[in-house]
Amino acid sequence: MPHIHEKIDFTVEVFIVYNNTVLLRKHDKYKLWLSVGGHIELDEDPNQAAVREVKEEVSLDIEIAGTKLKFNEDNYEELLPPRFLNRHRINESHEHVTMVYFAKTETDRIVQGSDEASESLRWFTAKELDDPQYGIKESVRHCAKSALEELSST
Repeated sequence: MPHIHEKIDFTVEVFIVYNNTVLLRKHDKYKLWLSVGGHIELDEDPNQAAVREVKEEVSLDIEIAGTKLKFNEDNYEELLPPRFLNRHRINESHEHVTMVYFAKTETDRIVQGSDEASESLRWFTAKELDDPQYGIKESVRHCAKSALEELSST
């Protein structure tokens, strides 16, 4: 988890959908329900970071949603664009610019990484996202519901 700068970092979040549910984790430090994600490493692009973070945190293989444009040009690669992009303060002197991705997985079997343990992991239905007992922030709820709308099977 390198910081590229003392004031700002680039990060990814992934809202993973399986069988009409979306995965959220209770962040160990902030005690909030959030998606899976983390910092973009210096040697990777945001798509690679999204796949890596999910694998490290919950051991899931994912397919990021979207369509990648293809051009026949040397030294050029189109990336899957994020669904949302936000900037938020972590503390008084540090911020994150976060690229939010949606993804699908073929299983709901989660194995937490040893360095990435969360207090709680849960697959939420759209209805459960609105349940006040979970206290899910509006921005997280919006992204989670959007991922479910886009990627759930009918």
